[in-house]
Amino acid sequence: MAKILDKKLVSPAVYELVIEAPLIARKCKPGQFVIVLSDPESERVPFTIADFDREKGTITMIIQVVGNTSRHICEDYEAGDEWDNIVGPLGQPSEMKNFGTVVCVGGGIGVAPVYPIARAYKELGNKVISIIGARNKDLVLWEERMRAVSDELIVCTDDGSYGHKGFVTDPLKAMLEKGEKVDYVIAIGPVIMMRNVARTTEPFKVFTAVSLNTIMVDGTGMCGGCRVLVGGENKFACVDGPEFDAHKVDFANLMERQKMYKTQESVEWGCGGACKCLK
Repeated sequence: MAKILDKKLVSPAVYELVIEAPLIARKCKPGQFVIVLSDPESERVPFTIADFDREKGTITMIIQVVGNTSRHICEDYEAGDEWDNIVGPLGQPSEMKNFGTVVCVGGGIGVAPVYPIARAYKELGNKVISIIGARNKDLVLWEERMRAVSDELIVCTDDGSYGHKGFVTDPLKAMLEKGEKVDYVIAIGPVIMMRNVARTTEPFKVFTAVSLNTIMVDGTGMCGGCRVLVGGENKFACVDGPEFDAHKVDFANLMERQKMYKTQESVEWGCGGACKCLK
């Protein structure tokens, strides 16, 4: 059983949940994830660990309501309730060492999983520059947390309602074009954002890692749903990753595969494909 100690809405349809999970909190590392089974009849779903407290025995997850299962997990349970099962930590942890100057890029709710990575890099003595982005000011996530673990924080919004107007790739590109020293880049967020970060850094030959946690389903490598081409080889995000060399990921193939169940998803949402929620 996994007890929910705290739950709050942090932005529209996005919840922050603190879970009592001492065994997971004791062993988890930045970049890893858990599998949640809220009740015996529910779907098993993977969620990246956004924070952990080893002393308190807790882990924190940021969950966006995008379908029936995430809605059930977020809206039908309150603080004090218990999920039936939680398993972890799973996946390969982020590569941790003193690279020098690290740029951590988080888009949307991707800011949450990038947070413990940025914190760990800072603790290892890296200079950490964080770039976080959202569509508008109301959707900016964990700004103060990211500021606390960064030497420099840049906030971007698509509509310019807060911070830099534009995409997270804009300040990253400007930084590289000015010749600023960047030794390592990690990007987590929507697949198209990660692809664009990879395209931005590739001409400058700056190693870039991306976390493909958004495409995971089963979490054990058995379903094949998270299969991705990396350097021409089939990899599974849940067991081989979720982090991979961004310059070797076949993003075209990945984005095409993401469209496979668009029709079924639109039916599940009840829009019959008429709206733009999945386009």
